[in-house]
Amino acid sequence: MATLKDIAKELGVSVATVSYALTGRGSVSPAMREKVQATVERLGYQPNRKAQAMRTGITRCIGLIIPDLTNPFFPQLAQKIEFEARAAGLSVFVVDCQNQAEHEDEGLNLMEQQQVDGVIWCPTGNRSTQRLARLHCPVVLVDRPLPGFDAVHSDYHAGGQLLAQHAIELGHSNVGLISGPQETESARLRRAGFLEAARGRITIAWEESVPFSSELTLSARDALARNKASLVVAGNDLIAVGALDELRKLGKRVPEDVSLMGFDDIPWAALITPTLTTIRQPIAALAHEALSLLTAKMKDRTRPVSTRVVGVSLVQRNSAISAKR
Repeated sequence: MATLKDIAKELGVSVATVSYALTGRGSVSPAMREKVQATVERLGYQPNRKAQAMRTGITRCIGLIIPDLTNPFFPQLAQKIEFEARAAGLSVFVVDCQNQAEHEDEGLNLMEQQQVDGVIWCPTGNRSTQRLARLHCPVVLVDRPLPGFDAVHSDYHAGGQLLAQHAIELGHSNVGLISGPQETESARLRRAGFLEAARGRITIAWEESVPFSSELTLSARDALARNKASLVVAGNDLIAVGALDELRKLGKRVPEDVSLMGFDDIPWAALITPTLTTIRQPIAALAHEALSLLTAKMKDRTRPVSTRVVGVSLVQRNSAISAKR
């Protein structure tokens, strides 16, 4: 395997010059950087990450802790973050917590063992705060913000408002609400936005709070069986998929008998029948902002805590139609 010395000898320059050209440090001309890069590719040089980490204390690796990779939203998010990280010269160490607090603890321990330079984390709940504080590297929360930590998330409140406004436009005045877990800030904000925009125009016929899963609780299934509302609004697309399945089992047609809306715009939303009206979260933008904020924090840990919020949009499909039918 080629070494820095081999590259330097080939070009007739010092090892320091080659190192500066590869790391972006020092006063190396653009022409020399190009020569070094071309020689690196020709000789097949691969940097020794372990040696670099021991020398500099920088691993060029970040951690990504995801709550549930069976939810299609999170594999999409992980893929976009990995793409952004690779473009920045970073490797990504991924942990799937499977919505289990003990797995989240294990993930934290693994991040510390791997000595990652920073962590992007989507917490399973508010009890993650103490774990986050234990990390000795910058942390950016994505999708699920917590007070006191850098975070990037969609405008959930605005998304909830968009769903309510669309429901009003379609003439739905009686709505069933299957909210996400209210201990999660993202679920609370979606619900709050919907209720705020619905006030005085929509009656909430019934409401259930369930996990972000297609496996509905017994009380949610019972509520659907008793449903007298013309529209059911779900806390996310997985919940909506579970509601669609349950309504079919009950012999109710969507949208002919009851309309349905979700939140997230996971790939399934455009593939199921009927296709799902939902709120689209801009996953690429979330990933870009999360990595941008993390790398900024890695360079300067004294930066004040900040939150970046990205916009959302309504996607109208076939699962929600006019109440006047």
